[in-house]
Amino acid sequence: MRLPRRSSATSRRIAVAVGTSLLAAGVLVAIVARHRAEFEEAVGAAPLTVLVVATVLQIVALVARTEAWHVCVCAAGGTLARRRLFRAAGVGYLGSQLNSQVGAAARIAALRRTDPGATPRISALVTAEVPILVTEGALAAIASFTLVGPLGLPWWSPLVCLALAAATGAGLGALSHRRRHGLWSGLAVLRSMGGRVAVVLLILVAVFAQIARNWIMLRTVGVDASVFDATAVLIAMVLLSQLPIGPSVGAGAVVLILGSGGVAAAAAAGVLLTATGVAGALAYTAWAALDTALARRRRPLPAPVAPIAPVVVPPAAGLPSGR
Repeated sequence: MRLPRRSSATSRRIAVAVGTSLLAAGVLVAIVARHRAEFEEAVGAAPLTVLVVATVLQIVALVARTEAWHVCVCAAGGTLARRRLFRAAGVGYLGSQLNSQVGAAARIAALRRTDPGATPRISALVTAEVPILVTEGALAAIASFTLVGPLGLPWWSPLVCLALAAATGAGLGALSHRRRHGLWSGLAVLRSMGGRVAVVLLILVAVFAQIARNWIMLRTVGVDASVFDATAVLIAMVLLSQLPIGPSVGAGAVVLILGSGGVAAAAAAGVLLTATGVAGALAYTAWAALDTALARRRRPLPAPVAPIAPVVVPPAAGLPSGR
């Protein structure tokens, strides 16, 4: 009786995610329809070279974040090869186009199927995501002052975000030293200075690549945006990606932060950010699929087993040969 319940619960989650994504897309289409001419002009202003650069920056961000995940998984006890982990991450990045939680679940499931013997348990893999999320949250807290103007937040809100981020990091660091087994083994990367530094540097590479991608795309479509505006858009995209609104995250984030300066141009920038983000995820996934296929072709075939020759047993001494 448990299987039908689980399948029905999964079906409900998928239905809610798809329905919410369609609703968000419908709202975006309704907004763009009122500024159709301006939207088409803004989208047409982006040359192919800029779109390619934005896609490459997205791939750089994905690779850096995957390497940070590899550092966390290895610290948690994983012994699988880096290429196998990178291939499993491609599945998750496709799922992230719908929702970040869906992407994380798909990435963990793919990794467990790849090499269960060399992979930590699912509970440890779940907590291995926490150091990355905490690092991203701390960076967002540091840059949260960029949201004060666009969202009309009180001036002291960044201080609260910084205090929460510092308390969370300190608490998880202490917890990683007290709890070392089971679920908490995923926090093992926080026990060493080298592991923490590696994760922070890799996440910084991913974040700077995303900020550069946002700034380039905003300037290309005619939005007078600064680097701080591009950072605020990135924070809004991360926050909105926690909701099941699918590919509408990019456009929604840009309209939320910079829509007051022109809805059409902001929506165009958001749509192009989504398109280049999806293109980067597809390119990464295509590489993972191709690398998997090539690895299977390079796998040596099992050696043929030599036929066993029949053994002739001589008759025992003193007995007739017919017996």
